[in-house]
Amino acid sequence: MAEETETSVMDYTSTLIIDPWNVILLNDDWHTFDEVILQLIKAAKCTSQHASKIAWEAHTNGEAICYTGPRERCEHVASILGEINLGARIERAT
Repeated sequence: MAEETETSVMDYTSTLIIDPWNVILLNDDWHTFDEVILQLIKAAKCTSQHASKIAWEAHTNGEAICYTGPRERCEHVASILGEINLGARIERAT
């Protein structure tokens, strides 16, 4: 009589973890709130209400996080903000 053996197959899945980055919108004195809000909507794909909050935070605090995501996407968002010369920087999220 043949002996039965049990075979175990381990399924390894890998998860790519991408460190998040932030796009920081900087306050300035030459763009109107409407210009900033419209560019935030275009760049960060957010609602006008959320863009208004970001614009107000940048105005009152000097800067505001306007987008968090992978570095490449953050670079794209910052470049769209730069189309109208809005100041922005990219930094690693903490």
